Amino acid sequence: MEDATLLIFDLDGTLYEDTNHFDLFADKLKKKLPEDSQIQFSEDYARVKSGNHPLAIGKVYDAKEDVFWTWDPFTEQLSTPETWEGSLHNEYGNTTKTFPVSSFDFKRWIAIGDGWWPPYVLALHYGIDIVDCHRAYDETKVDMAAEAGWLTQTPGLVSFLQQLKEEKTLVLMTNSDETDTHRLLKHLGLENLFDSFITSAKKPIQTRQHFEELLQAYNVQAEQALSIGDNFMNEIAPALQQGMKSIWLTPDQPPLTHEHLWPVGSLTEIMKER
Repeated sequence: MEDATLLIFDLDGTLYEDTNHFDLFADKLKKKLPEDSQIQFSEDYARVKSGNHPLAIGKVYDAKEDVFWTWDPFTEQLSTPETWEGSLHNEYGNTTKTFPVSSFDFKRWIAIGDGWWPPYVLALHYGIDIVDCHRAYDETKVDMAAEAGWLTQTPGLVSFLQQLKEEKTLVLMTNSDETDTHRLLKHLGLENLFDSFITSAKKPIQTRQHFEELLQAYNVQAEQALSIGDNFMNEIAPALQQGMKSIWLTPDQPPLTHEHLWPVGSLTEIMKER
């Protein structure tokens, strides 16, 4: 971080680290189903949260074929196709194929990069319309900023960012739309701390394009830029691929190692180091 002059922050899961809102989102989706399907939805969601379901962060979901794939963000290869029950898919077998990030479309091919996506994938599996999924998402984001208990300010984050802003360029890049972004930042007390914003960023599809444009706009070399986020597919892998440095917020110590990767459990760890 000391060598970086351009810091690019994610919003959701990064500038706030709560996770209960994922359950709120799942509950809103579940209520759109018939009662018997609600029970199945809840059982599957419990399995996902306990790690006993093929629906897992880091996978890619083919909504058309109802198949989960393991995706390597560096080689961009799909492998080990699994059925909803978790067995190797008979039709695809040991198929391995290149699948570039540009092919993700949020409709058929879905990168399960963080906690928002498992409820969304469950909803698609049980037949909830994409429009209804997005409506439930919007309702969740409104509730998070309007009601107490869903968003917790990370202690010391405001003053930490204020100090960084004195000597570095701070950019916020998020998949949230502009209205949600400013609503959440206001709730968190982080409104006036960023030099520029990229909202509705369509990560991971357009992440590398945004990075390239930011490096050019601020006349910064890749090794002087730092991407900070909780979603490896969206913010971390694209940065490492471009020679940037990354801080990855992850609750578990990852098996991945890279000379430009710093995994942390919380932003508070970064603050202690500075």
